[in-house]
Amino acid sequence: MDPKKTFDTIKEHLDKLDQIDYPEILNAWQSFLEYHPADIAHFLAHCDYESIKKIFLRLPDDLKVKVFHELSTKIKIYCLTLLDDTERSMLLRNLSIDELTDFFDELSDDELKKYLKLLHKKDREKVISLLKFAPESAGSIMHTNVITLMEDFTVEKSIYILQKIQPSRSLHETIFVTNQNGELVGYILLADLVLKTPKTRISNFLRQADITITVDENQRAIAKIMKHYSLMTAPVVDKEGNFLGIISSDTLVEIIEQEASEDIYRISAITPIKRNYFETSFIKLFSQRSTILIGLFLLQSVSSIILQAYEATLAGFLGFWITMLISTGGNASSQTSALAIQGMATGEIDNQNKSLFIKRELLMAAALGLVLALLSFARTFIDKGNFLGSVTVSLSLFTIISFSVLLGSTMPIILKKIRIDPAHAAGPILATLIDVIGLFIYCIISKVIFG
Repeated sequence: MDPKKTFDTIKEHLDKLDQIDYPEILNAWQSFLEYHPADIAHFLAHCDYESIKKIFLRLPDDLKVKVFHELSTKIKIYCLTLLDDTERSMLLRNLSIDELTDFFDELSDDELKKYLKLLHKKDREKVISLLKFAPESAGSIMHTNVITLMEDFTVEKSIYILQKIQPSRSLHETIFVTNQNGELVGYILLADLVLKTPKTRISNFLRQADITITVDENQRAIAKIMKHYSLMTAPVVDKEGNFLGIISSDTLVEIIEQEASEDIYRISAITPIKRNYFETSFIKLFSQRSTILIGLFLLQSVSSIILQAYEATLAGFLGFWITMLISTGGNASSQTSALAIQGMATGEIDNQNKSLFIKRELLMAAALGLVLALLSFARTFIDKGNFLGSVTVSLSLFTIISFSVLLGSTMPIILKKIRIDPAHAAGPILATLIDVIGLFIYCIISKVIFG
């Protein structure tokens, strides 16, 4: 049966799912149960709570666990309220420690205490220890349920252990090795266990883990490190060198995706939202967006003050070219800031070459300013035949572009130095600054030339 038709049938006849008098509905339900848990979770995400209740409670236990794993945090919390403690415990214990940590991060203190009681003591202690780490740190995103071996194990014993515990733990191509104290001493590759003889000890072919991630490292820095060294898996250690977990390639992809999304929000002067857009309250979105817009509105109002102060100077010919000058300056600064932000994000621009980048951009500003100044002179003179006015416009454009490029190249670097995300140096904030400053430059040059 077509998935869309199945979902529509289920949603339309929720109260008749168990009635044998409706074979079409029963067939739709049987088809529904055969769909991938991710598809069922996606369907539930578009249902109201009453429909979610009727469908989720009817799912078989094994499918219920798989679907619960795919649900959003908000719906997970709701589904748990529908169950007794035994069923809740079953669902929670089938989540990995990392998934539990992410889930519990969204709960209130009272809900956290209630659900922690349902876990085994050992799992509970692991979750509590992970919750102590700062958000977006290595400790909060690492995978802890991974296989490690000890350096004095033989190949034979290692394979036996892997076969024994593989169903309950993640197995990666890189297997990290510890000593008896739990300190990281290196790693081996899964292929090594095939190529070496059974009695060979791991210590004989152990590889050094030259790159490690400290548990409090920020996830943006983690992504840079793993990308720079082409790491698919990176070990996480504490200050004493104790092995705690790994950052896997899957986690790396999630970090890059999350950081890219947050940069897009910041470039647009919006506070990044952690949850799904539709799960974020309207009031919260309104508060976040109105605050920055009000601030930019007040900053932009400075332009009105400048225009009033120089009203006589800009009357007539000079007033025609204000929007052209300001828009060109804004475009120039946006280009430069985009290059700076991207270069800093990828590590291409760093402390060693940032001065070279600024010098190169200033040279670019002079070249762009000269070309556009000559073009603006031709444009204004041909249109109005006013030589002195055309000189004023072209000189102002050259100065505005030079300042715009300077601000666009230095602002991200300055923000990073004071520990603010460089992505803020783009979009509405930079555009508003250039509007105000560009207008002021135009007024000053016009005043000097015309008196």
